[in-house]
Amino acid sequence: MERKGEVERKTKETDIKISLVVDGRGKANIASGIPFFDHMLTLLAVHGFFDLSVRAKGDLDVDFHHTVEDVGLVLGDAIRQALGDRKGIKRYGHAVTPMDDALATVTIDLSNRPYLVYRVPEHEPSGIALNASLTREFFRALVNRAGMNLHINVAYGDNDHHVVESIFKAFGRALDQAAALDRRITGVRSSKGAL
Repeated sequence: MERKGEVERKTKETDIKISLVVDGRGKANIASGIPFFDHMLTLLAVHGFFDLSVRAKGDLDVDFHHTVEDVGLVLGDAIRQALGDRKGIKRYGHAVTPMDDALATVTIDLSNRPYLVYRVPEHEPSGIALNASLTREFFRALVNRAGMNLHINVAYGDNDHHVVESIFKAFGRALDQAAALDRRITGVRSSKGAL
């Protein structure tokens, strides 16, 4: 059975359609109207081996916030849908990923209990389209909809582009681990018997 999520969301600010195949090959077809964000979502798909399609139109003339946050919401919904009852998944994932001067550590628990820890070095605004602050908003939205406990820690990094890129790569890798099926797990991986 293919683990897939397909979600659409349309508001006065954004119109978004996302398709996610968890057990994919890393194929990405991304068009958000924000080229740097497209690049980051492509990295997430490639490094997580997800097949990801994103079509987003937003009020980019206002700013990028609505589009980035709403893509996080819809991707979170797609993850939740694709994972279904979460039976048989490993549940936990962890990845440490460098990008030149930056080093990101991402740890995930697909617990159905949303929580985000986001520790990233403070920088002066660099002018990149998806800075560390807006990246936090993306992941906050995603975590709340996906039902995920997510810890993002960047130990160091001078270049905002590299910091954000290391986060997205590490997130893809950690989510791939957490969502992976393990034949030893017959129900959900919890001593309580439920997530």
